[in-house]
Amino acid sequence: MESAESVRGEDAAPAGLSRRRLLGTAGAAGAAGLVVGGGAGAGVARAVRDEPVALSTVGSAYVPFEGARQAGIVGPAQAVGHLVAFDLVPGADRKAAAALLRRWSDAVRTMTRPGTQPGTQPGTRTGTSPGGRDALPSSYDDQIAYDAGPSSLTVTFGFGRSFFGRTGLTGRLPGALAPLPDFAGDALDPKRSNGDLWVQIGADDALVAFHALRVLQKAARDTAGVRWQMNGFNRTPGATAHPMTGRNLMGQIDGTNNPKPTDADFDQRIFVPAGGSADSGSPAWMAGGSYAVVRRIRMLLDSWDHLSVARQEKVIGRRKSDGAPLSGGTETTPVDLAKVGADGALAVAGDAHVRVAAPASNGGAAMLRRAFSYHDGIGTDGTPDAGLLFVAWQADPLKGFVPVQRKLDGGDGLSRFLRHEASGLFAVPGGCGPGEYVGQRLLEG
Repeated sequence: MESAESVRGEDAAPAGLSRRRLLGTAGAAGAAGLVVGGGAGAGVARAVRDEPVALSTVGSAYVPFEGARQAGIVGPAQAVGHLVAFDLVPGADRKAAAALLRRWSDAVRTMTRPGTQPGTQPGTRTGTSPGGRDALPSSYDDQIAYDAGPSSLTVTFGFGRSFFGRTGLTGRLPGALAPLPDFAGDALDPKRSNGDLWVQIGADDALVAFHALRVLQKAARDTAGVRWQMNGFNRTPGATAHPMTGRNLMGQIDGTNNPKPTDADFDQRIFVPAGGSADSGSPAWMAGGSYAVVRRIRMLLDSWDHLSVARQEKVIGRRKSDGAPLSGGTETTPVDLAKVGADGALAVAGDAHVRVAAPASNGGAAMLRRAFSYHDGIGTDGTPDAGLLFVAWQADPLKGFVPVQRKLDGGDGLSRFLRHEASGLFAVPGGCGPGEYVGQRLLEG
């Protein structure tokens, strides 16, 4: 697809790993080209002939920062994720915001760039070696990820609605960034919602992801402070025998029906077209960009686990073992919403999640879901504070997330086991080229 979503490895295989094995390993993804899947974990590493996967194949995988679109949207969600919102400090103006976005973009450009320094493993970033030509400023780099390669690191930047008022850019505020409507099932914490700036960090190594988070936090000092932060995870590359759609904390395969880059209308649904979009109120500076809806969704796991597997499957509309729809077939078989069982009842119940969320039930509305699970310990009520950091991408939230969530809010059997605790909507502009920074067309246009 776009170059910013092509995960690439090194031309030379790491020591002890033949080039043939490297080409057969999805985690390295070098000459294998694009790694795109329907859900989290779809691009996991896999060795041929059931041989162990060399750890260096995970570290050497990289995603280019520069491109027409930002990385971290189309590719499969990585093993570790950090979602962070920042608010500009009092007195920080448009000029200060532009300087911050340039610092951030330069730092990410360095952290995601592969290279080799003497004595390092293939894939080690030149920016993590002391004195390297691309080295991060010493005030940023604490060398947490000193020994690691990029590990598929991506960092994605977005702007919240409040950003435009704080920087005097209300005349460039996208109409599509209108506040999301209230939903009956919401129990939102305003302190963990919205924000001036939003950052999504993903990597297949926890230290690489944490290092990127620390670098951005340090670079933001005196300009922006953290409003909220959420940390998530997915399966580690190579944890399954073969690439497969990931599971959520309810044990369900999640992401099967995600829009795919091969769909004829994929770009139209997910990205703002060149020149902007008058229909959605997206200005030209958003060309190649997308809108991210971020929701922290707590799963009431203790209540869910009290259900029998058969009852869980009825709530979802899919078999728990393999993700196949209850209307028959395999995981990827289209759901037959009209099928009736031998007892005369619908094979997929009227309030089943897959029925209520289906594009056919929502006037064709669809969005690209790219989520992380989270677990923040045991809450004061004695139940797990765990669930989903839901990130949905679309060209227009009023045609993607909003109609689907309205339908789910009123008729989804799964909603009894979920609690929406935080929410945000962010305009994520297109990518940047060499020497540019993300958001430059907005801030300097």
